This record gives sequence, C-alpha cells and structure tokens, in this order.
Amino acid sequence: MYVFNRITVNPQLPKRIERLSEISYNLWWSWNTEFLRLFKELDIDLWERVDKNPVKFLKLVTQEKLEEAAENADFLKAYDKIVADFEDYMKSKNTWFSKKYSNNRNDIIAYFSAEYGLDQVLPIYSGGLGILSGDHLKSASDLGIPLVAIGLLYQNGYFHQKINGHGVQETEYYDIEVDNLPLKRVKDCNDKDILVALRLPKKKLYLKAWKVNVGRVELYLLDSDIEENPPEYREITRTLYGGNQEMRIRQEIVLGQGGVALIKALGLNPTVYHMNEGHSSFLILELIYSLMKDKKISFNLARDIVSSKTVFTTHTPVPAGNDIFPLSLVEEYFKGFWEKLGISKQEFFQMGMKPEAPLDNGFNMGILALKVAGKKNGVSKLHGAVSRELFGEVWPEIAANESPITYVTNGIHTCSWLAPNLKKLYNKYLIPYWQDKIYDDEVWKKIIDIPNKELWKAHQDRKEKMLDLVKASTIERLRRSGYPYQEIMNMVSNLDPNALTIGFARRFATYKRATLIFKDLERITQILNDENKKVQIIFAGKAHPADKEGQDLIKYIHEISMKPQFKGKVFILENYNIAMSRYLVSGVDVWLNNPRRPMEASGTSGQKASVNGVINFSILDGWWAEGYNSKNGWMIGTNQEYSDYEVQDRADCQSIYETLENKIIPMYYEKDQNGISARWIQYMKESILSTGGKYSTSRMLTDYVNNLYVPLCNLYNEYYTDLEKVGQFEKWKESLYHSWDQIEISQENNLDNITMDAGNNIEVKCKIKLPNIQEENIEAQVYYGRIDDNGVVDDITIIPMELEDADEENRIYTYKAKVNLINGGNYGYTFRAMPKHKMILDKENLNLIKWITK
Repeated sequence: MYVFNRITVNPQLPKRIERLSEISYNLWWSWNTEFLRLFKELDIDLWERVDKNPVKFLKLVTQEKLEEAAENADFLKAYDKIVADFEDYMKSKNTWFSKKYSNNRNDIIAYFSAEYGLDQVLPIYSGGLGILSGDHLKSASDLGIPLVAIGLLYQNGYFHQKINGHGVQETEYYDIEVDNLPLKRVKDCNDKDILVALRLPKKKLYLKAWKVNVGRVELYLLDSDIEENPPEYREITRTLYGGNQEMRIRQEIVLGQGGVALIKALGLNPTVYHMNEGHSSFLILELIYSLMKDKKISFNLARDIVSSKTVFTTHTPVPAGNDIFPLSLVEEYFKGFWEKLGISKQEFFQMGMKPEAPLDNGFNMGILALKVAGKKNGVSKLHGAVSRELFGEVWPEIAANESPITYVTNGIHTCSWLAPNLKKLYNKYLIPYWQDKIYDDEVWKKIIDIPNKELWKAHQDRKEKMLDLVKASTIERLRRSGYPYQEIMNMVSNLDPNALTIGFARRFATYKRATLIFKDLERITQILNDENKKVQIIFAGKAHPADKEGQDLIKYIHEISMKPQFKGKVFILENYNIAMSRYLVSGVDVWLNNPRRPMEASGTSGQKASVNGVINFSILDGWWAEGYNSKNGWMIGTNQEYSDYEVQDRADCQSIYETLENKIIPMYYEKDQNGISARWIQYMKESILSTGGKYSTSRMLTDYVNNLYVPLCNLYNEYYTDLEKVGQFEKWKESLYHSWDQIEISQENNLDNITMDAGNNIEVKCKIKLPNIQEENIEAQVYYGRIDDNGVVDDITIIPMELEDADEENRIYTYKAKVNLINGGNYGYTFRAMPKHKMILDKENLNLIKWITK
C-alpha cells in the first residue's frame, strides 16, 4: 500500500471577489438568498454536492472557476450589488431600535436558548423552539436591537431521520464538520482560545466558544469537546436533547452558568438576560452569586437585582414540559452552592419548587425562572392564559388568572421563510422598502393589488418545485428499502400539480395528532378517491428517538400510504429540516394543523405557510386562536374544552371531513377557464395580509422590546444600579409583609341587588384602614365582572380607585371609582388592595393581596 503525506490546499479568492468569504461567514445570507445564487453560478454541481454550504464550497471550488468569475461582467454586477446591500445593512445606524430607543443604545440584551434553527447547514436545532430562537436573532438584527445570544455547539446536532420500508424511524448521528461551518473560534487578545471553567462534582469542566454572525447579532456557542476535559465531559455538548437526566443537568449548567461566565470573559455587561424556556434557568443562580461576591450584598438584595434584569419565556402548555431534576441530582451538582448564597439547602431546593410542594416533586427549571424573573410570558394569547392557570400555585395568594405571566405571540422571520419568487412579487407590489417595516399591518394591505393570475402562477411554480422534492425523496427512500422500481414510479407519477395538496409537517408528538385525518378510513378514502376533484396529502416530521408513540404515528402513516386506496395520494417524507420546510410551507395549498387544544403553545409553521399564500386549516389553538378571522382559512372544531380525548378526536375529525367536503374542496375546484378559483385567491390574499405583519418576529421583537426589554432596562438603570435604593426597597418589602394582614377593607351604602339599564355607570366607594402602612404604598381597586350561570364571576375588569378622603388620625382612607356597565347581564363587584411601589416590576410578584373584609 502506498503512503501519502496529506496537504490541504484552500483556493485563493481573487481580490476582486474576496468578500465572498466574509459574507459566507455571516448568516445574513440565510435570508438574503441572492448571495447564494452566486455559488450556483460558480459551480452548480459542487453547490448541490456541498448541500448549499457556502463556507465548504469556497474550500472546494477550483481556482480556475474563481478566476473566471472575477473576469465575468454579469457575475461581478450581481456580486457588487450584494456587497453593497451587505455593507448598507451592516453599517446602518438608522434602525428601528436606534430611532425609537436612542437612550438605550448602551443596553445589551443577552438571549439564552438550548437550540437555534438558523439554517440547515448548522444543525443545532430540533424543532419549533430552535426555529423560533433563530428567527428571534434574525429579527433582532433587522431591527437593530443590541442583543447577544448564547447556546451550545452540538458536535452531532440533532439526529438524521430515515424511514425504512416498514415505516420504522431510524436515527443516525453525524459529527458536524466544524471547519466547514459559518462559525469561528473566539480568541483573546493573544490569539488564544477563550476558555471558561465550571466546577462539576468530579473535576473542573472547561469550555471553549465559537462565534456565529447572524447579521448584526452575535451568537456564541459553548463547546466541551476539548482536550482539557475527560472523555465523559467532552460528551456534554455532543447531542441535542440526548442522554439521561445527568447529561441534561450538565448541559443546562453549561448553558446557564457557563453562558454567564462566557459573557463575563467577553467583557460584556448585559442589562437584561432573556431565558427562552427553562433550560438556561441556572443562569439565575450564577447571577445572584456573582452579585453577592462582587458587590458584597445579601442574597435577598442580589435576588431583587437579578429579578430586575431577567425575562423568562415559557413554551410549554403542560406541567411535564419543564425539565424536573431529582433533588439528589441537584444536590450532587450544587453541593455547597447554597452556602455561597447564604441560604439553607431547603431554601435552595424551594427555589425550584411550588410553595408547599413535597420534596419528591423534584427541582423544576421552569419554576426557578418563574419565581425570580422580573418578567414572564407565554407565546400566544391563549397560551398566556393557560400558563397563568398552570403555574398559579407559584403565587398562592393571587387568583390563578392574575398570575404575573403576560404573553407575546410568536412569529416568523418573514424573509427567511418567504419563497424567493413570492419575495420578488411582493417587491413589485408592496411599498418600497417594505422589508424594513414588516411589523406594520399597513405594509401588507397592497397584497390585494397583486393580480390573481400572477399570484397563482407564483404559487404553482412553488408547488411544482415542492412536488419534485416529494418525488425525489419518495424514490430515494423506497428504492433504498427494496421496493420494486415500477411500483415506486406508479406512486410518484400520481403527484399532480393541479390537485388540492394538503401539507402536515411538524414534530411527531402525540398531542399533535398526525393521524387524526385517518380516524375514519372509509370517509377519508372517499375524499381522496374522487377523480374529478383530486386531493393529495404530504406528511413530514421527526419523532424524538425516545418517543415510541410518536414513532408509531410515522409507521402508521407509512402503512396508510402503501394501502391500495391511498397509494400515490398520501406521502411521508423523511429527514424533515429547514430546507424541506421551505418547500412545503410555500408549495402546498392547505396547511393542516390539528393539535389537541389547548396543548399547542403557539405553533409557527402555519405562520410560515400563510405569508406564502398557503391557507391554514387548523384547530383554534396557539396563534390560530388569534389569527383566524373566518376569511383567511378554516377552523377545525370549536373552542370547546374536552375532558374525554376520544370524544374530542371524534368531534375534530368529523369537522375535518365536513369542512373538506363542503368548503375547501368545492372552493378549490371552483375554477374559471384560466384554471383559477377567484374565491381561493381571495382567501390566499387575506391569509397573507392578515398575518404577514402581525405574526412576524419583526412584530414579536417590537413587543418584546416595548413591553419587556426596555421597561426592564429603564427600571434597572434608574433604580437597581443604586445599592442604597435596593436596600431601602428590601426594607420596604419586609415592612409590608409584616403589616399586610392588618389592612381592613369595608364598604357603606354601595348599590346591591338592583336592576338598571345597560350603558349606565355607578359610583362605588370603599374604606381601607392602614394601621402600619403608608397610603401611597397601596393601590385600591374595584374588581368586577359578569356572573355566569354557575355563579362564577368571570370576564374580570380591574379599575384603580382614587383617594377621596383621608382620616389620618384613625388611618382610614376612602376611595371611589366609577364602574361602566355597558352590556346587559348579571354583574358582581368587590374591592381589594394591592402593593404599590415605583421599584415593583409586577404587583402580583409580591404575592400580596387584601380583599374586602366586611
């Protein structure tokens, strides 16, 4: 055998096109795909071979092709335009944030997430949470928000999925080629890798960091796979959501505490830390300890300061959705840490537990974040309400529906998910520079001006590309599994660009009910076998390797797709990822989503579909409970809550069949001589204009900035940087807790048991006795709402009352307010007091409330 010495030769970019390398290392190109066309022009075969990875491409392209491109006038014209666009974007000072919040230009938001879905070339995401995180960074960049992000670099990312000939999901893990990815090592001023160290039970863990440029935002990824670590520690950042609970707690220590340590090592001083889900909640402990150590302050003061600079977003609609670690495991990894915090072991454990919860419940990462973070939010209006009820026990004195959890409805990064040909069409008909104001609903109104013929042609072009992908994927999968060639070709030849095409693509979790449409096989057989009105369904998605029930759903759909009556009408694709998703959300006609209400926190796949003119057909859950307006899609079922899953499934599947038969299919096939259904196009346009702005991450980030980030920044900067003010606030709270039960609320001569006409208002009064509390430290409130048939007061309205009279000698204060009774019905009202202080983030956080006593 011959022995060869190895030499790696990197092609040299001609000076005229040298910025190809710089831009290839900035994921700005993931939503500015004009840049990627340059690589197709250089060498389309190589471009496909490297899976559309520009960094890897530039290491393999021949020198000859680069030299030719540097002399090609057409190539250079396109190149110069892209470089100018990149320059303008990166150097622009005239951003939304800089214009609106110039006083906050020195503030930094640190964003923590366990996964990021930025592009398929960087496989450090598994599903919706990661896609949302990636889109969050992209819109933060677009809007000029001063944000830095922290995550983990998983050496083999999430698994690659294969579906064998029996429909069984097979999982494969591949080590990522770090040197061929758009990321670079983080080095110090001496050109050495920056390392951060954490103390784990056996020995120190060392972490290096990689930087990913996402437009103007920097994402830092921590990596434990370095020589300084023993083999078991090098595995910590190997697999996303892999391993046992011990591996998970190690990963979450790295993300939370290691992330804070890295931020310090980088010399950054964020004003606000945003925890996207509970995986990074250990950052709270690290921040408290760092403050105590650096400022020489107590645990309580440090905790107050950390509260003033933390945001927590929950994505789970179920209690089991948060990571919960056994206390024995927490004790092993945090032994002695409570002593550093100056609290007992019991107090430390209780930071991650609901009040009065037994110790065997474990340490809940979501509860830790909820108890400390100054601002908390769910990810849709409905999910906010579900979260308030779900976590109500964290604030036992506060009514569950008033728990201090707001909501910011998720969105999508429009330019990442909008098909290129549709982007070109929107550029033609929407206002100039519409991409700078995606969040503004006014921008989208001109969608109505797009000629039906042009919109339909753009959609059909995407549909044909998508069907090509379905065909190629199906042929590859079934040939690998040994199916006869002719049988495969008979199946894929039935794919019809003129047929109504339904798409269902998402994580195969059981609550998403992927197989619901097949509950009545006879009914769906009739629907899919009408030769005059063809219907075809495309499925895609992964089940977690440990989720046997989810994998069984994939197997069942495969088996359905091979039945004679469904062959060539039902397809399931393997290895669903960002690249495939872009084809599906822009190429199908109808986007099907039927989770078990109310278990879908938000869901964003339907938002990706709607901006591409694909019409949603969905359960009224998550974002669709807000987005549906009866003219932009169809609902499945109603907003009814069920206690019996079987009854719910039967009702929802009947709704699917009836809506398909009576509304969707007839409308689609209501075509004129040009093959266009005017009513269908009307729904497409309404889908785009009603959701394009409202359900974008552009709007989502303006909500986060306006309602969470900047209010916290301003509060922290004004009050919480002054330790004397924080100390006074802590004493004020101690006094309030000591005296709160002494408050007495009474009323005299208020209206009771009377009838009056709608549209009137009444004046109500109450007296509040405050023996040891200053009047300015409470807010008197009227609490009223409609009385339902069960005698429960709901649809609550809360009105602050104004002080009418003060009896200082007896410490009795009289308050008044007007209650407007606009609609008919039975109403109830009462009075209460809440704490008030300029340094309070949310009144409910203090878990203090006093209701009328007599």
